[in-house]
Amino acid sequence: MSEIHVFNHHAMATHFQVRIADEAKEYAGQTAQAAFALVDEIESRLSRFQANSDISQIAQLAPGETVRVSGPVFACLELAKKMERATRGAFSLTAAARQSQSAAPQWTLENFSVRCESGRVELDPGAIGKGFALDRMAEVLREWSCPVFLLVAGGSSILAGDAPGRLPGWSCGLGDDNAQRRYWLSNVSLSGSGLAVKGAHILDPRTGQAAPRRERAWALCDTAAESDALSTACMVLPEAEIREILAAEKSWLVFLEENGDARPLGNRALPRKAP
Repeated sequence: MSEIHVFNHHAMATHFQVRIADEAKEYAGQTAQAAFALVDEIESRLSRFQANSDISQIAQLAPGETVRVSGPVFACLELAKKMERATRGAFSLTAAARQSQSAAPQWTLENFSVRCESGRVELDPGAIGKGFALDRMAEVLREWSCPVFLLVAGGSSILAGDAPGRLPGWSCGLGDDNAQRRYWLSNVSLSGSGLAVKGAHILDPRTGQAAPRRERAWALCDTAAESDALSTACMVLPEAEIREILAAEKSWLVFLEENGDARPLGNRALPRKAP
């Protein structure tokens, strides 16, 4: 197998890593830097903690007011709305806002603009932003003709490109690099959400209350934005409802972890196990 070049970057309050194979190291490094530059740009638009970001401007809207947002932010918010519908509201960018408001704020998207319908639209892209960034990074790598890659954000979000060398994929675990349950992944994303690191920090957007239903949930989807949002929603949803959602979305696969055992749910075929 050819050498794998590894590059690291800090953004979005976490650690991003790019692994590129089948390329010269210098060219791989230039490609990775272009991808990291895009992540920094996305963070400047999506961050809740930067006063001039699109998300901060949305939070200043009064009911009836509208603000125009950048193309990447509009695309991310469209994906978030799609995932909110698909998960029956168990994933929502307004989950944190329910702690300070009696009802969820209402907002609409149209023509690259966000309109506040009611409440204060405090959006938290944290549960989809990293995945959205990974998807955009993958676009950069493919534009640079580097399709053999593995992208990692914070250890909990993974996006695999083409398989390196003659391997069936990239060996990825449900957990850290030393996880015992591992699969060969190619052209797919795996993301996880859990209670181990931050405790009961995942809120049910429908109630505004913490919802520690299970230890951890993993989602396997075609895109990292989908897998990020879905794994978060599965921390809130009861298993019966997860099964109903997966019956409608046959390209999604979920692993629910309890007592150290991760059970797969869904109609998508399991990827091959890796050593």
